[in-house]
Amino acid sequence: MKIVLQNVLWLLVSVAYQYFCLANESTTIGVIFSEEINQSAVVLKSTIHKKNTFDHIVYFRTNVKQVSKYDSFEASKTLCTILEEDDGVAAVISLNSPTIALLESTCAQFEVPFFMTSWKAPTTRQAETVFNFFPKAELFSQALAEVVRSLQWSSFVIVYEHEEGLVRMQDILKLQDISHDSKHNNIRVKQLGPGDDHRSLLKEIKNASETNIILDCETEHIIPILKQAKDQNLLNINNNYFLTSLDAHTLNYTELRTAANITTIRLFNYNTEDFNNILERWNLLNSYDKMISLEGHQIKTETVLFHDALLHLTTSINELLKTEKSITSNPINCFGSTTSRNGYTFASYMKERKPLLTLSGPIEFDNYGNRIDFNIHVVDVIENQILADWYASNSSLVLRRNSNEREFAAVTNLQKIVVNVTSRLGDPYLMKRTPEEGKTLYGNDRYEGYSMDLIQEVANIIGFRFEFHLTKDGQYGKWDESQKKWTGLVADLLEGRAQLAICDLTITHQRREAVDFSTPFMSLGISILYKEEAEEDINMFAFLDPFSMSIWIYTATLYLVISVVLYFISRMTPGDWENPHPCDENPEELENIWGIKNCLWLTLGSIMTQGCDILPKGISSRMAVSMWWFFSLIVTSSYTANLAAFLTKDRMESSIKGAEDLAKQTKIKYGALDGGSTMSFFRDSNVSTYKRMWINMESTRPSVFEKHNNDGVKRVQAQKGNYAFLMESTQIEYEIETKCDLKQVGGSLDSKSFGIAMPMNSGYRTAINKAILKLQENGKLKELKETWWKKKRKEPSCETVEAKDTTNSPELALANVGGVFFVLGIGIAIAVTVAICEFLWNVRSVSVEEHLTYWEALKVEFKFACNVWITKKRIKPVIAESSSSGSNKNDNKSMIHSIFQSAGSLLNLNN
Repeated sequence: MKIVLQNVLWLLVSVAYQYFCLANESTTIGVIFSEEINQSAVVLKSTIHKKNTFDHIVYFRTNVKQVSKYDSFEASKTLCTILEEDDGVAAVISLNSPTIALLESTCAQFEVPFFMTSWKAPTTRQAETVFNFFPKAELFSQALAEVVRSLQWSSFVIVYEHEEGLVRMQDILKLQDISHDSKHNNIRVKQLGPGDDHRSLLKEIKNASETNIILDCETEHIIPILKQAKDQNLLNINNNYFLTSLDAHTLNYTELRTAANITTIRLFNYNTEDFNNILERWNLLNSYDKMISLEGHQIKTETVLFHDALLHLTTSINELLKTEKSITSNPINCFGSTTSRNGYTFASYMKERKPLLTLSGPIEFDNYGNRIDFNIHVVDVIENQILADWYASNSSLVLRRNSNEREFAAVTNLQKIVVNVTSRLGDPYLMKRTPEEGKTLYGNDRYEGYSMDLIQEVANIIGFRFEFHLTKDGQYGKWDESQKKWTGLVADLLEGRAQLAICDLTITHQRREAVDFSTPFMSLGISILYKEEAEEDINMFAFLDPFSMSIWIYTATLYLVISVVLYFISRMTPGDWENPHPCDENPEELENIWGIKNCLWLTLGSIMTQGCDILPKGISSRMAVSMWWFFSLIVTSSYTANLAAFLTKDRMESSIKGAEDLAKQTKIKYGALDGGSTMSFFRDSNVSTYKRMWINMESTRPSVFEKHNNDGVKRVQAQKGNYAFLMESTQIEYEIETKCDLKQVGGSLDSKSFGIAMPMNSGYRTAINKAILKLQENGKLKELKETWWKKKRKEPSCETVEAKDTTNSPELALANVGGVFFVLGIGIAIAVTVAICEFLWNVRSVSVEEHLTYWEALKVEFKFACNVWITKKRIKPVIAESSSSGSNKNDNKSMIHSIFQSAGSLLNLNN
């Protein structure tokens, strides 16, 4: 009741004021609406009423006409009617309509100031009495491009409804990256077809894996199109939309229930105090006229621009009258030649004057009435917050919202959904969990591994839920030139099937062009996986290897043959028959020392390089021995050289120590994971060694590339030193921890990192980066690696690399020359056995000759043998008288001495 009384009192006061204090001057303003009731009608009533109530200079009248939206003839006829009525009009204001170009042309012809509030395409023909409160087309296009640039989209698709939309976005189209190395066009342009169903177009965009969309269409079509986009899974947290409609803020987006990032622009900020004061005045008039109350987010752009145009027009008329320059209007016949009396003068004044208290920010016009000063507010429609401001005066974009707020909004959206995490199987990053007997696993319980634990730690810090999914093709992600699309994990992100991707996914330049990556959680490099050299069986007779068995047989045979030949040569040559008694100058007999025993001893000593204490004296025998010495020299030298090579052949064999060694040889094949970052590294490298290796890998048949790292590891093990696999060093560490027959060769060929991938420009990237840094600082990342690389291994670990013998020392082990010791031992054992037998046989002879018992003789001989201080031996042993009954024979030679006489000669026992 109180409000009603206030309104009635306000009405009475205003009527009384108009009656008693009515201004002497009056001016008519022509207004053409294309709708019967709209927000601009409220603005018109409120503004004119305020001017007539509180200003004491001019009384404003309005000549309001309503025309059909698409009837040009009716619009033209209505305008002529307004110009002809009474004293004419000071100016004409018209809202957005397809017929506005005709109205503009008519007013320009008769020099009547014409105000418009809609976008106008650039034209070379411009009238001096026309004012457009909508920003100049060229500047507005520049502002749109600057906004898109600030979004930092690497690629996007423009979806437009009308051809004029392309004109508005001409500066956006200039952002196209024309680099020939680009994997795909950065900008695609699609037009909405006729009708209301656009699902086929949206499906095409989805198949192109594009997540950034600029939508230029009528405001009333935005929500239906976004609903269809949601049906095509194009309205999830990975998708980003930029709506060019200046009235997009008036729509209700809550019914979409989306976490997508939707950005639009406005020419005004309805949260300011001045705007709320004016809105309150509008609503006061609405309550009096029993109209619906307006709210700030419901106000359209044309309403604000109409208010500013009407305010600028009425204020200019009042100020001109204060300077004693009244604005007089005259009726104009559209079929005559009469023009407005003060049209040019009035227009010139309004161009020079800068309006104050406007709702759409600063206003300034050029010589042709184009607005060249304005602000554009970049708005997040979901959060209803201004992200940035663009100022036309200096063509700059100023960020208003800080990064913490943006991060908070992005994390909030992430927490509202179940985050789909795409990955691929690969030890130890993600493995299938073995269920207990009779139990079935579901969801995340199906998998385990480093990736699962890492994303769980990140989720605990940020506070979101997640679910793991395996990528269909099992690939990491590469650009398929034939299909013109990405594969694997990258495709899952681009096509909206996942919000995060995690595994041993390498951060590469190519992938970075398509998706975003978090801070690296693991650093590594490419290295070489190779098989350990197999340990050969111990050969104690390795000293025989320098010669083949046939050489050994030929040498032994030749030794016997040469000894026999030398024996006969020595008997035939006179030089080897010598005087046995040098004091007798005329001996009756000559003797020859070169019996078969001495011949065998001479040839044996020669080939053993030890020589002999007797040498031949005959010419022919010396010639024969010289040739044998020459043969012995060659054979012995060859044996010595080959023995050193054979005993050290394991260390002397050529083996790969790095990429250079692989590139220089052709015996050992080498390959990498097909479609992985390692393959891309060699393919795109400019280093000559790596380029040569890539050419070799690409041309080798059968293919040296493997579909999975496990296949490459198995191939290295199966081909036993004939294949090497190039892979990440961290994966090599995992494999050689339990596979003791494998090893890492050389250092890292490059430096790279693993990161968590996400769609480009993801708002939650900063939050994930902070989570990873936190895990790194508290040692959790190192702990996770230790857990999955060592502690949770089912197979026993090999000895550490430090404990393995990796030296290159040429030293020989006992096993390599053990056969020499064995031969020595056998020879000495035989010699000792023969000596014992000879000793016992000699004891028997002594017992027989001296008529002693065997044990008495053994006691005497053994006692003498053990007395090492005695160096001389009697012919007959000293025997006690009680037991002496032996013979006094002078010949005390034992029978054993006779039996082994030949052997004694051979071994030089007599000398």
